[in-house]
Amino acid sequence: MAARIIESLATTQALAEVFSDLSILQALLDFEVALARAEARVGIVPKSAADRIAAAARADAFDIRSLSVSMFRAGTPTIPVVKALTEKVRATDPEAAAWVHWGATSQDVADTALVLLLKRAQTILAGDLQRLEKALITISERHKATVMLSRTLMQAAPPVTFGLKVAGWLGALSRGRKRLEAAFGEVLVLQFGGASGTLASLADKGIVVARALAEELGLRSPEAPWHTHRDRLANMVCCCGVLTGSLGKVARDISLLMQSEVAEVAEPGGEGRGGSSTMPHKRNPIACALTLAAAYRVPGLVASFLSAMVQEHERAVGGWQSEWPIVASVVQSTGSAATSLAEVAEGLSVDAARMRQNIANTNGRIFAERVMMLLATELGRDVAHKLLEDTIQKSIAQNKNLSTVLAESPELNSPLNRALLDQIEIPEQYLGSAEAFREALLHTITSNKGEQ
Repeated sequence: MAARIIESLATTQALAEVFSDLSILQALLDFEVALARAEARVGIVPKSAADRIAAAARADAFDIRSLSVSMFRAGTPTIPVVKALTEKVRATDPEAAAWVHWGATSQDVADTALVLLLKRAQTILAGDLQRLEKALITISERHKATVMLSRTLMQAAPPVTFGLKVAGWLGALSRGRKRLEAAFGEVLVLQFGGASGTLASLADKGIVVARALAEELGLRSPEAPWHTHRDRLANMVCCCGVLTGSLGKVARDISLLMQSEVAEVAEPGGEGRGGSSTMPHKRNPIACALTLAAAYRVPGLVASFLSAMVQEHERAVGGWQSEWPIVASVVQSTGSAATSLAEVAEGLSVDAARMRQNIANTNGRIFAERVMMLLATELGRDVAHKLLEDTIQKSIAQNKNLSTVLAESPELNSPLNRALLDQIEIPEQYLGSAEAFREALLHTITSNKGEQ
């Protein structure tokens, strides 16, 4: 199913299908089928009835438009679905119809259906994040010696390598992915508690049925029902928020590096990607824009979910009813950001020559820290800092390289070894532990992948 136009910039086609009407309805019906089969396994429901229920529970056989209207009236998606399913079963087997939804409550169906949708979404998210990390590892290795300006407070600063910059992105994304994986591990659990969370309607077979139901659905059976305890879902939503923020940080960096006056990297182009409706010369950071849009959108959604956690007693009024659109939007936004950035990373153009030229364009002023630290050993840090400030102003006013102004200044030239002065503006000689940090980040990421 294609995404709706209003959501076209906020999801992917794969995730739009997961959260489509047909998919959601099928998840609701899958719960009812699994419940009947689980209860047949323990001798509560006749197997023939479970088979009839399964045969009738095909989403494409229901009137979704009519059901959605009824859901609004009922205040829950479950009641209209159970009623419609019961009627379909009754049409073929009146006795089997009596066993539909046996012992469950509306929220059991809704919550478990949401979990089933999240289980499908997890696989999609994991695939896109794997693509992204693989591409970034390749870029980091390829550009481990590619020097570029660092930028602090949006101003040129001492050099780094592009490989280290990318490894920094990777570190945050890898940590975010692992948090999200752990959160999914917690959230993929059955919801089954009956009217008040005790399964009293199933007498002494409640726990047995719950375990059988979890097996049927491929979910874990929790210690107890969690109708008003939304912490697992909240943790997953928050992890999506953190990960999307990290994706947005990468997109922000790349879009800034794509600015015409910087021009150090570029997104991949292609048919329908990156153009302007009025300016043919432009190559816009469209995938970065979609990633950033998600990063802007998700924090508010996370806050909305957290605000709905304060739920009353054993069943809430309005709390869990608010969650479906929030969770669906958070997950789809995270997926939109991940797949957009994966496309960027897999086709990113890197202009190493432009990176070096942008360093040269600073006339060596980004190496003032290096000079100051060298002078500080003989003149003291405060004196060296003041002298360098004056030297920098001369460099700017005269449009000369820092090393040239230093060579013309007797009070600064004498403490500096002339041979060292000639080398002062070579970026490779002022990278510190850049490569060690890069290797450490990649080692952590690749070793973790090897353990999975």
